[in-house]
Amino acid sequence: MSDVRRDPLSRATAALGSPALGTAIGIVGLVVPVVGWAVDRVNLKALLLVQAVLILFLAAGHLWVRRNYIPLRRANNLKAMDDAAYYDRVRAQLEAELISDYGEIADGHLRVYAAEVPRLSTLLVNTVTEAQAQPQRILAADLTTNPTLLTGRREYIAANRRFTEAGGRIDRLFIVHAADLARQEFASSLLSLVGQHRDLGVTCGLAVRDRLRADQAVDVVIFANAAALVEEEQGDADYNRGRSSVYFKNVGRWAGRFESVWGHGADSAPRVLQAYEATARPMLDASTWDETRVSATVADL
Repeated sequence: MSDVRRDPLSRATAALGSPALGTAIGIVGLVVPVVGWAVDRVNLKALLLVQAVLILFLAAGHLWVRRNYIPLRRANNLKAMDDAAYYDRVRAQLEAELISDYGEIADGHLRVYAAEVPRLSTLLVNTVTEAQAQPQRILAADLTTNPTLLTGRREYIAANRRFTEAGGRIDRLFIVHAADLARQEFASSLLSLVGQHRDLGVTCGLAVRDRLRADQAVDVVIFANAAALVEEEQGDADYNRGRSSVYFKNVGRWAGRFESVWGHGADSAPRVLQAYEATARPMLDASTWDETRVSATVADL
């Protein structure tokens, strides 16, 4: 963010921690005593006052830097490494990645990849309770192309259970293509997943992906009004791939998109799921799947 868009306090504190300002103050601190010694009629009180002001500026700048930046410890003796040049290259690369990640999260955004995604998801769920973020609610929209992927995330599911048992509310929206809803194997996996989440205390809903706008068909989990985890590339069962972003700013816009699909009353997502289940579950239980009839039901949802 540019200085033009910062508030006056932010600009003042940034200037206070500026290396250039620190260098200038240090030079002035050296020059002032020399000038005082060279000038016979110097006012000693004024000199001490100037020195005191300079020391306060330096101390304030130091405190600001420690508060806003993470100090990285360097190797005490680079030559002690078996291959100093190799070590230094690896250290520089890892340090650059670390600084890049912290730079992002300082701006309210974080990228996560592959196996990091379910681990971070669990952390975000747990933190809603620990931080007492309000409301104690999680909104989750899932672009469901393979229901079995969600059943394997044991730590995340356990975190969901703890959250609901502590009094939190979870609304989970399954966004599914109409063609998938008509397939027996997919329907069986989906409704098993729905049953699992209901056992956790989750309120489940359904939306037909083919009827949603592009901005509504988004895989996102909103944690209270504090964070939104947006899945940009769906992972696989072994977490060999997958990419998501966490946003800590403007979370309300993601909640608004979710609620526009979740709806209210007779057309709400939970009612849509109930209507689908009323047709699909009896057929699955009796092994009398009729794809044509299910497709007709989906068309009426």
